[in-house]
Amino acid sequence: MSRDYRNVIFWLTLSVLSVNSFAQQSENSMTKKYETTGSVERLDPAINELIPEGAEIEILASGFDWSEGPLWLESQQALIFSDVPANKIYRWSEKDDLSIYLNPSGYFGDRTDKGEPGSNGLTLDNEGNLILCQHGLRQLGKMRSSLDNPKEDYENLADSWQGKKFNSPNDVVVHKNGGIFFTDPPYGLDPWDEKELDFQGVYRIKDGDLSLEIEDLYRPNGVALNPDHSILYVAQSDSDRARYYAYDLNQSGEVVSGKMLLDVTELLAGGRKGLPDGLKVHSSGNIFATGPGGVLVFTPEGEILGTILTGQSTANCAFDTDENYLYMTADMHLMRIRLK
Repeated sequence: MSRDYRNVIFWLTLSVLSVNSFAQQSENSMTKKYETTGSVERLDPAINELIPEGAEIEILASGFDWSEGPLWLESQQALIFSDVPANKIYRWSEKDDLSIYLNPSGYFGDRTDKGEPGSNGLTLDNEGNLILCQHGLRQLGKMRSSLDNPKEDYENLADSWQGKKFNSPNDVVVHKNGGIFFTDPPYGLDPWDEKELDFQGVYRIKDGDLSLEIEDLYRPNGVALNPDHSILYVAQSDSDRARYYAYDLNQSGEVVSGKMLLDVTELLAGGRKGLPDGLKVHSSGNIFATGPGGVLVFTPEGEILGTILTGQSTANCAFDTDENYLYMTADMHLMRIRLK
């Protein structure tokens, strides 16, 4: 047998083994079973175009103090998310399961009376850097290291307004023009009594300049942008006024006007767990917003199509790149549901 022929046989064999290995991994992934919970409340048939009938809520991991800020990393085919009281960010993937991604994630001090010191909302800027809302540091931070080699080394993007420290930056979203919107309710200060600002704002950083875009909301929480980045959605985590707002943006990405989009306060009276918190916008324009009962799905006009009933107070949610799944951080759990 010639040397060239032996090489051909070798590479053909290696290719077959590689294909078989990939097939086995795919089969293992598809056959992996997770505990399921909850249900989907379908109020309008249109929800079936987003969440297929029969889709189940899977519990991927548990045991967290308060899970938050889920973010899909396409390059790693993995999800990262915050455990705020534990001051950690975890990483989960179908292949590798659960591991610690960053520790500490939001606070370097040693005060043990701080209830929620860690990172909260997470996102990527337009250059692929990890942006973190850091409760304990009371700042919007940027991880200086790469996503693939994370280190607890953070740049302070902003930590105060007109000389007064932020409350505790909570959630964040990046505009296509590079502007970064973030909210600043006081949750990370509790039980501290160190508030310096007498309001809870929604801010924007653009080209290093900080602006106060919204200052008349009580406990602004989750933020998201519609598909063309002309509307900013903000959730208000107020048990007396549990609402979602929509704000029009101008060509420069600044807030120019706003309105209440949906009030779900009555759902709290019915005993459903959870306040308006994190939210994400589907490519269809429909909003997936955590709130009473789990994750509400509603139209850009504020019509509720249904609710993913997690059975837990649900903090936030995130899509993977292709919107195959919606991942949800629900109290002690990380969950997901398949989308259509």
